[in-house]
Amino acid sequence: MTSSILLATAATVPPTPAWSPTVGIIISISCLVVLLLSTRIEKPLVGPKFPILPVSVPTFVAAMAFGHVIGVGIVLGLTNIGRL
Repeated sequence: MTSSILLATAATVPPTPAWSPTVGIIISISCLVVLLLSTRIEKPLVGPKFPILPVSVPTFVAAMAFGHVIGVGIVLGLTNIGRL
């Protein structure tokens, strides 16, 4: 049985956007920006290293995850104000 509090909050949740190339570009750019910023952390080379990138595998995975979080926040924010 669904709680009445959940039903009350469900009416106030803004609609989520469908995937589009614009959404993909926003998330990709945010991931790249966070990856570039990850080279500024204190120890970006702890663990196995990538042969091409100046970061380690754990730093790369963390940067991509945080980039997705930032990108989703940007997409939801733009959708909420009606720009996307």
